[in-house]
Amino acid sequence: MQRGFFSPKIVKFLVISAICFVLIFFNPKGVFNPVRTVFFEVAYPLQKTFYTISRTIAESFSFLSSIGTMRTENEKLLRENDALLVTVVSLQEAKKENDVLREQLNLLPRDKFKLEPSFIIGQDPQGLGSWITIGKGSSSGIQSGMPVIVSDGILVGKVEEVGLDSSRVSLLTNAVSAVNASDLETGAKGLVKGTYGLGLVMDMISQSDLLNVGDTVITSGLGGELPRGLLIGKIQEIKVSPDKLFQQAIVMPRIRYQKLDIVFVIKN
Repeated sequence: MQRGFFSPKIVKFLVISAICFVLIFFNPKGVFNPVRTVFFEVAYPLQKTFYTISRTIAESFSFLSSIGTMRTENEKLLRENDALLVTVVSLQEAKKENDVLREQLNLLPRDKFKLEPSFIIGQDPQGLGSWITIGKGSSSGIQSGMPVIVSDGILVGKVEEVGLDSSRVSLLTNAVSAVNASDLETGAKGLVKGTYGLGLVMDMISQSDLLNVGDTVITSGLGGELPRGLLIGKIQEIKVSPDKLFQQAIVMPRIRYQKLDIVFVIKN
């Protein structure tokens, strides 16, 4: 027959040891003070070792936990920093746009026209200077045919197509563009046309009208499509039309259309 795991002698030893440990630990009336002293002297190195090991383990877990916390806080700080950077960039861009708008408004004939400002959000991808897209549409009261200008009342073109929140503007240099114009100095009248984004030609000028290189070309107001007095450009060259019936003038625009950032739509 197989003997039990604990023999009676082992059981007695364990029971007696437990009783002795309890008596020494609680030490009724101080009877076991000498024994307690010897016991603690013997157990002190082990106690110190266990305490040191447990403290080291606790500090290691605390260090690992702090690393995880620091990583989380760093990721949070990085996200906040990115958000602040985006905000700063947006504010700087808004300030730049406001400065440009303020500068342009100071140069506009605001006493004559009801103006709707708009930033340019697109342009002819072929670089021919045929059209631009502005960020205002019918929701802002924009209508087809309205003239578009920049600072100093310089004509850019006319609104061609209107969407809800954007519009396409046909530039003066567009091949289909035609604007009634006149020589500010001499009063000679003609029709300014675009030349496929390459420049402007003032055509249909009577042979009897006087023209001078350097004269200023403005809108004449004929036909009622555009108000009189909007600046177009200056005469760079004068020649005779191919049919020999009229004079022609090569007109240099007052602005570079590719460099435009903001324009103003004349709504009245």
